[in-house]
Amino acid sequence: MTEPSRFEDDDRRGEEDRAPRIPLPRASVEDGDLPLPALDELRAAMTPLELPHPVLKSLLGAWALAACSAEETAAVEDHLGSCGGCADEARRLREAVGLLQRPDSLDLDPSLRARVLENCLDRRPPRIPVPEWAGAYDAETARLDALLQDFGDAEWHAPVRLRWYDGKEPASRRTTVAGVIAHLLAVDGLVGLALGLDDPLGGLDPDPPTPAGRTEAYWRASRSPTRSVRGSWREQSHGIVRTVALTGGGAGRTPVSYAGFSLPLHDAMIDRAFECWVHAEDIAVAVDYPYHAPSGRHLNRMIDLAARMLPEALAERRRSGLAAPARPGRRLVAAGEPGRTLRLEIEGSGGGQWLIPLDSPAAAASTDHEVAHVALDGVEFCRLAAGRLAPEDAAAGQRGDREAIKDVLLAAASLSRM
Repeated sequence: MTEPSRFEDDDRRGEEDRAPRIPLPRASVEDGDLPLPALDELRAAMTPLELPHPVLKSLLGAWALAACSAEETAAVEDHLGSCGGCADEARRLREAVGLLQRPDSLDLDPSLRARVLENCLDRRPPRIPVPEWAGAYDAETARLDALLQDFGDAEWHAPVRLRWYDGKEPASRRTTVAGVIAHLLAVDGLVGLALGLDDPLGGLDPDPPTPAGRTEAYWRASRSPTRSVRGSWREQSHGIVRTVALTGGGAGRTPVSYAGFSLPLHDAMIDRAFECWVHAEDIAVAVDYPYHAPSGRHLNRMIDLAARMLPEALAERRRSGLAAPARPGRRLVAAGEPGRTLRLEIEGSGGGQWLIPLDSPAAAASTDHEVAHVALDGVEFCRLAAGRLAPEDAAAGQRGDREAIKDVLLAAASLSRM
């Protein structure tokens, strides 16, 4: 019997020294004291398939796409260690696959939390349900809170410009992300006061006690809001939702004063949900982060509130001399009588149709007296009402009385405020 050659010894030693391709399994708690499999059994289980070179080369594309079986993968990778040509080809294919695949973002979808909560509530209704008219506020505050969750100091101090339409021209105010949350805290406090909750302004006496006046007073008192304001805003929004839920919806007609006008609680909650969404978008733009519009049913409630406020906004603009005066010979309409009407058609998610009386808030809208028709996308209409879109830039489908259409678009923009 001849002695094995040095080359045969080296080959045999290389096979013996080759490590298994997966780590040895460890016994888990459920395994108890089960013995580990023998090393020879693991090596036998991981022995690559014996495939000819042409077959292995034909598998390179599937290997690069991670489409091979475990045995084929082991055979290909074993072959790549000894074939330089196939190794180069495999590297080029793997790089090409990397270029074809878009890298997945590690950031969570900002709407994920709201969708999970909505799904959970659909499966198991809460023991104390939130009234439907408060659902939009509950959802939008939760979405904004999820956006803020991982913000660092740089994001909290990112500059944000609050924008609105003052009735004559666009207006704006510069602040930070923390300043925006302080603004929401101060104005949401009006709803909290109507519900008997503590005022976040404490002993401050804003002058005037309008939403803008309350915001300015809070900004002055806090000098420069920081990330700590999130805790106060979050606690207040939870308190509002909890209190509304405990009342069983019976407080829906409680008036909420905005110093100059008031809204019943069920409308004020929709108004605050609208503001929360709009300012969340302002924040998302400031930190370059995607943010989606509200769900269709919540968007519909926001649009409906704005449409119901348009007749009074038109009348206020006329009293201020900002809307077109009545034409000579035009008959004034008595309260309750049908008068000139504009059809507002909102397209997309949350859309619908609303008839807007043009002559007086007390007049009755009537299809028989329709003089104009305006069609707008739902999100675009909301941005117009939020002062984020100039009336002349609204991509509206228009038909009929141009003067009436212009007055309605300007009135929609004048609904905005700081």
